[in-house]
Amino acid sequence: MKNVQVVAALIFHQGKLFATQRGYGPWRDYWEFPGGKIEPGETPQEALEREIREELDTRISVGAHVCNVEYDYPEFHLSMQCFRCEILQGELKLLEHEAARWLGKNELRDVRWLPADETILAKIEENWPGK
Repeated sequence: MKNVQVVAALIFHQGKLFATQRGYGPWRDYWEFPGGKIEPGETPQEALEREIREELDTRISVGAHVCNVEYDYPEFHLSMQCFRCEILQGELKLLEHEAARWLGKNELRDVRWLPADETILAKIEENWPGK
């Protein structure tokens, strides 16, 4: 099975977490944490900075590693590294996604998450900033 290495940004701001909705492919309309594939020669942090710049026209600071996710989709195995991030510059402009929301802790389960992203919701709730 093909192994896909990706990174995801957990962007918190004013007590809320940023989530994006896919506008393409078989998982269209599902929600995810923004990020993407790690290119050859990139560190996970470099990949995350690049992906957020490309997808959301925003510069971020990549902070602490939060968790790893290993998930088997029917077509591939996903290895996802998740990092807490802060916005340095930009306004999170949607260039590839269908929609976006800032979710409070009590709203996290109000959207239909991609299966791999859903696996870390409890961990995010347990480690919510300002808790």
